[in-house]
Amino acid sequence: MDYQTITVEIDAGLGILTLNRPDKMNAVNAQMRAEVGFAMHDIAKQARVIVLTGAGRAFCTGQDLGDGGDATQIDFERTLRDEYQPMLEAICNCPVPTIAAVNGPAAGAGANLALAADVVIAAESAYFLQAFTRIGLIPDAGGTWFMPRQIGLAKAMGAALFADRISARQADDWGMIWEAVADDAFDAHWRARAAHLAQGPTAAYGAVKQALRGSFDKSLGDQLAIEAHLQGECGRTRDFREGVLAFVEKRPARFEGR
Repeated sequence: MDYQTITVEIDAGLGILTLNRPDKMNAVNAQMRAEVGFAMHDIAKQARVIVLTGAGRAFCTGQDLGDGGDATQIDFERTLRDEYQPMLEAICNCPVPTIAAVNGPAAGAGANLALAADVVIAAESAYFLQAFTRIGLIPDAGGTWFMPRQIGLAKAMGAALFADRISARQADDWGMIWEAVADDAFDAHWRARAAHLAQGPTAAYGAVKQALRGSFDKSLGDQLAIEAHLQGECGRTRDFREGVLAFVEKRPARFEGR
């Protein structure tokens, strides 16, 4: 498919989806929302890990308020329900691991687009900004769901109300992201992390995602039952047999994936 607002690369099990409106700091318009959602489903059929990143100096600066004319006439309820929700669910529910490689500012919906990924790796010069209250709105694109779960209610509330910049290092310290990396090592680092996942046990990774993402509304007993079921499925895979054999033979495992 020919994309207008993103680029897609797939090689050796690694899929890279790059938000590609650098002149707009990768602000999200209707075309991008549709393309990201479609591409996530398509790449997941071919790759074993997907990385989302941004072209140019920004990761994503959120909703393009100039998309379609007068920003005050945007039907936010419809746009969030019909366009943002399918895109975000495609990222969260992706059957393979997802990494947000945050190369620069991630603001508004762009911050929450990054937080939708399984793992967030940010360059130290990047920052996160829940900018919504600056223009009289509330965090959207999943921000009210992701932030309390990742950093707790107190910090999520402060981030939403004050709309302060959160540096990559601060986000790392808070547990909002997996890690902040020096700018000069950033590209090589996220690629190495992605390559590691691309060579790993795909079925087990999918089960990890299912178990952890669904755990928040479960009792301990319910979660233990889910763990038992998913572990039973993993224990019947070729990857598990290969992992045990590699352990016994003291060699790296060669996982086949799907």
